[in-house]
Amino acid sequence: MIDLDHFTPIASLCGGLLIGVAAAAMVLLLGRIAGISGIVGGLLRWTKREGAWRAAFVAGLIVAALIARALDAPVAITVDASWPAVVAAGLLVGIGTRYGSGCTSGHGVCGISRGATRSLVATATFMAAGFVTVYIIRHLLGA
Repeated sequence: MIDLDHFTPIASLCGGLLIGVAAAAMVLLLGRIAGISGIVGGLLRWTKREGAWRAAFVAGLIVAALIARALDAPVAITVDASWPAVVAAGLLVGIGTRYGSGCTSGHGVCGISRGATRSLVATATFMAAGFVTVYIIRHLLGA
């Protein structure tokens, strides 16, 4: 059943196109993959040559969100989890991106589009782990 009150195919298509264009531009202009975990991780090992573009990329993500919020009515975001659960989830995602050599943006958007087999496997693993986690939490634990 599609929730037609929240169905946004045009906005979703535009967002997807912008992500694709941005990822392609990064590869073509900088020779870099637009994987957020790698970009942020590189900021922690700041070098003059690499730090500026990484900082600009992260700043662009933040500024874009602020602009979107200013142009449209803010969306009420509710998180049905405790702060310890949110922190634990964030740490697990961070650890997983290190072990998986990248995140969903690096593997899912950039790697698959380049035909990288390891990115296809990594993205399938991310998705399967998410499906299993949601099933366990919502259907077996009843949370």
